Amino acid sequence: MEDINFQSTFPEFPESMKPLRLALTTGNYHHIKDGVSLTLNRLVSFLESQQIEVQIFAPKVKNPDLDHIGVLHAVHSVPAPGRPEYRIPLSLGKKNRDRLTKFKPDLVHIATPDPVGFQIQKWAIKRNIPVVSSFHTNFISYLPYYKLDWLMEGGHWLLKRFYNRCEQVYVPTPSMSAELKAQGVHANRLRLWQRGVDSELFRPSKRSDAWRTAHSIKPEEIVITFVSRLVLEKNTELYCQVIRELPQELNVKALVVGDGPARERMEELLPEACFTGRLLGEELATAYASSDLFFFPSVTETFGNVTLEAMASGLPCVVAKAAGSSSLVEEGKSGFVVSTADAVEAKEALTQLIVNSQMRKEFGLRSREIALAYTFEKINQKLLSYYAELFPSAGLSAPSQSDSDFESILIPKSGDH
Repeated sequence: MEDINFQSTFPEFPESMKPLRLALTTGNYHHIKDGVSLTLNRLVSFLESQQIEVQIFAPKVKNPDLDHIGVLHAVHSVPAPGRPEYRIPLSLGKKNRDRLTKFKPDLVHIATPDPVGFQIQKWAIKRNIPVVSSFHTNFISYLPYYKLDWLMEGGHWLLKRFYNRCEQVYVPTPSMSAELKAQGVHANRLRLWQRGVDSELFRPSKRSDAWRTAHSIKPEEIVITFVSRLVLEKNTELYCQVIRELPQELNVKALVVGDGPARERMEELLPEACFTGRLLGEELATAYASSDLFFFPSVTETFGNVTLEAMASGLPCVVAKAAGSSSLVEEGKSGFVVSTADAVEAKEALTQLIVNSQMRKEFGLRSREIALAYTFEKINQKLLSYYAELFPSAGLSAPSQSDSDFESILIPKSGDH
C-alpha cells in the first residue's frame, strides 16, 4: 500500500458544527501501515483541518510503522497469537475512561469491534453519546483459513449485536453492505463510505522498462502481479495454483509484492516468480505500473485498496467474486470477477487478457477512469455529512439512504477528470 501525505485542502465545515469532539478507537492506528491505519490517519487529518477535536484510543508500540496524526492514547493490548506484528486491544483502562470523561466527546467512532471497541461502546451508550462504526476488516471471513469455522456462527451473532447498537455503520462497498444485511444488521444503520486512492502517485506513466529489467523481467513477458500481506486469508494458494497451471507458451511472469508468513510457501510453489518484499511510495507505484495484469483472488477484502491502486495504475484486474474488490471491477470492461471455487474460471479470464493486447489496453484505460472517481476529498466529506445527520444544527443536507444508494459506485462521467 501507498505511503501517505496527510496534507488537507478541504473546504471549511460550517461554524454551527464546531467545536465537535470525536473519540476514535481502533485496533491499529500506527503500529502497522495497512489500509486501516492509512484510512484512519487520513480521516483524522481531514477532521482536524475542519477544526474538529479528535482523540484516538488504540495500541501503541515503541517503533511504529507510521508517524501518526493526532492525540493517541495507548490501550492495553497483547500480540495476536501467531501474528505478533498485530495486537489485540484488551482493555480501555481507568486512565482512559478518565480521559474520555474529561474530553466529553460528542461522538464516538469505533473502527474495530474488539474488546476495547465493545467497552467504549458501552461507556458511550450509558452516557447517551452517539456511537458510529466503520467496517474495515472482515475478521469472520478469516476463520476458515485457520480451521476455526466453528466460531463463525457465534462471531456473526456478536457482530450483529455490536453493529445494531451503533447509530450508523460505514461500509466500504455495496457488496459488503449486502453481506451485513444478510447477517441481520439493520439496513437503516448502513452508510456507504468508500476509500480513496492517490491517483497522482499511482498512475500508468510510472511504468519503467528499467525497473522490469532490474527485476529480471523480460520485455516480452506478461507480468501478473499480486500485492498484499502474504497471509493465507489473501488466498495466496489459489494465486500460486493459477500461475503454475497457465501454459508455458503464454510467457507469464509472476510478481509478488509484500511480505508475511505465507511467503516461504509461495516461493516454494513459484520458484521462477519475482518476490520484491514490501514496497512503499514511488517504488510500489512503479511496481504496479510496470505490470501488465493484476490478479487478486482474496475473498476476505471489505474494500480492496490494492485493487484500487492497481486500477489507478492502469491495470486490468481479475478479482474474486466476493465482497470488496468485486464492487470495484466492472465486469468485462475493466477486468473480470471470478469464482474461487476452482482455478478454471480465473485461468480463462487471465488467458483472455494475456493473449489479447488490445483488450488489456482498453480494460486498463477503463480501470484508470473508474479509479479517478475515488478521491480522498469526496470520501471524507461524505463521512462528515453522515456525522452531521446526528447533529441537525449543523445545517447540512444529509445524503439519501435508501437501499438503492448501495447499488451504485462512483464512476466519473466523461470530462469529469
